[in-house]
Amino acid sequence: MGAVRHVTVTPDGERVLFLRTRSGTDPSGGLWVREADGGEHLLADPAVLQAVAGSGPAEPTPEEAARRERDRDLSTGVTGYAVDDAAELAVLALDGALWAVPARPGRGGPFPVPAAGPAVDPRLSPDGRLVAYVTRGALHVVRTDGTGDRRLAGPGEGEAGKVTYGLTDHVSEESLGRARGHWWAPDGRALLVARVDNTDVCVRFLGDPADPARAPRPQHYPEAGTANADISLHLLRLDGTGTEVDWDRRAFEYVAAAGWDAHGPLLTVQSRDQRTLLTLAVDAATGATRELERQHDQHWVELLPGAYCRTASGALVTARESEDTRRLCVGGHVVTPPALQVSGVLGTDGETVLFSASEDPLERHVWSWSPEAGTVRISDGPGLHSAVLRGGTTVLHSLTPDGPRVTVLRDGTAAGTVRSLVEEPSLRPRPELLTLGERRLRSALFLPSWYEPAAPDSSPLPVLLAPYSGPGMQLVVRARIWHALVAQWFAEHGYAVLVTDGRGTPGRGPAWEKAVRGDQFTPVLEDQADALRAAAAARPYLDTARVGIQGWSYGGALATAAVLRHPETFHAAVAGAPSIDPRLYDTHWKERFLGHPAEHPENYDRCTLTRDAHLLRRPLLLVHGTADDNVAFAHTLRMSAALLAAGREHSVLPLPGQSHIVGDPVTAERLLPAQLLFLDKALRT
Repeated sequence: MGAVRHVTVTPDGERVLFLRTRSGTDPSGGLWVREADGGEHLLADPAVLQAVAGSGPAEPTPEEAARRERDRDLSTGVTGYAVDDAAELAVLALDGALWAVPARPGRGGPFPVPAAGPAVDPRLSPDGRLVAYVTRGALHVVRTDGTGDRRLAGPGEGEAGKVTYGLTDHVSEESLGRARGHWWAPDGRALLVARVDNTDVCVRFLGDPADPARAPRPQHYPEAGTANADISLHLLRLDGTGTEVDWDRRAFEYVAAAGWDAHGPLLTVQSRDQRTLLTLAVDAATGATRELERQHDQHWVELLPGAYCRTASGALVTARESEDTRRLCVGGHVVTPPALQVSGVLGTDGETVLFSASEDPLERHVWSWSPEAGTVRISDGPGLHSAVLRGGTTVLHSLTPDGPRVTVLRDGTAAGTVRSLVEEPSLRPRPELLTLGERRLRSALFLPSWYEPAAPDSSPLPVLLAPYSGPGMQLVVRARIWHALVAQWFAEHGYAVLVTDGRGTPGRGPAWEKAVRGDQFTPVLEDQADALRAAAAARPYLDTARVGIQGWSYGGALATAAVLRHPETFHAAVAGAPSIDPRLYDTHWKERFLGHPAEHPENYDRCTLTRDAHLLRRPLLLVHGTADDNVAFAHTLRMSAALLAAGREHSVLPLPGQSHIVGDPVTAERLLPAQLLFLDKALRT
């Protein structure tokens, strides 16, 4: 709420488009523009658009709801937009209605573009005259004046609900980070379009037990070891002709990235075992492909967000791993030094590549590379930094220890800010950043603001471990992230909260990340226990006889494993949305770490926590949204059933109607005190 998101810089660098809600308490987002003089203008207000359409806020379409869930987006109103090459016109979908918005103040207001049905993911042609959008699984193109709507491709007879054109699939969006399914050619005469066939994919039915009259919603979800969606790519021309892109889809079934630039269509695909990654140039006339680069790793090739693109001259931008460093590679040459861990490509401008990287795992900075200047750091000060670059203007988004800050740089010089309207929290995180044990574990210790360890009347504090410590996320950083606020909140209620990023987390190199191959719990639990012991050895006010652990998603599974397997160290656990059975999770994410279950069943058995249900000796609270479409509610139900069968007392808190991210504000507000009450009973009585 109130955060600046989805930033676009115009080609001349004079204007900045972005999404933002009106305040830190308003969930409804609008499309804004910042002009060169610093003035900010609301271009598209959802309340105004709904009034023009004669309607109020409506439930998002299933496709839009799925997109927001994958993006972890809890806002409403305008949640996405796209612009033409000149950034003179924007398009967006609001409640399924298609709108075009002049991207300069004073050029007229938003106007509706009639569509053939509820519109999803509209994209403007480069010249701004046409809009491609998806409705009911079919890709349509319409002129921005609303005329000439036609269907380019769609599901055939009997394929409705199973086949889509122009959208992505669950695994690509959730695990590969590819949110798009269609891309315009630079001349606006054709599109590169993904066809997704879910015919052979497992179907789940997501219902709401609290509303038994509501029909369950089917979801195509490829569980580990089962069939993925069959994804093909097609070159669809506006003259009605089309060509399928030719690559070995049986050997490389994951489409990690795709696009179409001045040098033609570009495609990056990955093998099912994720050990081989190919980047292919596509012939726009024939669909034939030519290999540009091949990467291989004995464990898995980590996908670099934003990479697999080209500079203006056609130099391919990818990543390579050497000297235990993930490094930026441009035109076949490694251009970043050892120990600078590259975490993502943020974009290109001419021959300049903008990327994020870390010298210190507690910070992430913005860097640029160009043939003339080499590697240059752009961001400064502690925090997590990201950026967008175009036309000599860089918009730097920084999450600092004091909160978010958005800075506009013109030719490297500060030229103002974009206002952040997020609420100031009622408490301030006070972490002590630590490096613990032989593995130099990065940890953060949160103590109550009112606690004086040296005071004669101070008693030792119970300890709460609050890790995620899983792939793709760091919690121990020099920034005011949400998890730090929650940790401080628990601390203010009388806990010493210890957060540790162990093996498997990003920021410390490929070997650190891949140390969990085959076993996602044993090394991670070792790190949590080692950090606890090392922290307590120097701080006698940490009461290691009263240790709780709390986490969500992978962190919830880790909390469950902790009290099952190490009750001598962990005395109570709160497990939110825990992934209990890896065979119930999706193919790409789980097979990356555990392999294919048919080939490595022992890895899955080792990480299936229901097998350890009989070991429970400590209080355990399982919390789960009943409508979770990522980590299914079935995980918690199976864990509870196994505990009941083993005669082990435990508690379950279902969250009716909630998905993986708790979106209802009342439920979210009450959830923290409910967890605190459970921990207090377990550790203070």
